[in-house]
Amino acid sequence: MKQTSGTLLYRQVCDEVHVLLVHPSGNYNRKAPWGIPKGLPDEGEQLEAAARRETLEETGVIAGDLISNGFIDYTKSRKRVFCFVGIAPDDAQPRCASWEVDKAEFVSLDKAKEIIHPDQKEFLLRLEKMLNDQAE
Repeated sequence: MKQTSGTLLYRQVCDEVHVLLVHPSGNYNRKAPWGIPKGLPDEGEQLEAAARRETLEETGVIAGDLISNGFIDYTKSRKRVFCFVGIAPDDAQPRCASWEVDKAEFVSLDKAKEIIHPDQKEFLLRLEKMLNDQAE
């Protein structure tokens, strides 16, 4: 099974949570869903290090403190995605830093649930639960 690793960075905007998502580039991806910035670990690279590197390479954003948000297995392919979650830096200004993405931006959690890859939606639900648990 192929393994990839990425980050789910978030920040508060007024009373809303916004998350950093990317959209894959290419005409064939015009209608493709968005996703977390992620990619394959290099030989011998730890999953969190790969997630940080991929986020920087795809969005230009340097991730701060991260905690594991578990993994999901894609339902239609043999792919496992590991996710690390953390608060986005205050000065984060995402940009398309790689040919692999044509959009990199913060979107509201509600909008993210509508546009993210269906299998990755679980990461958003876990983040939402984590934030709700912290608020209690």
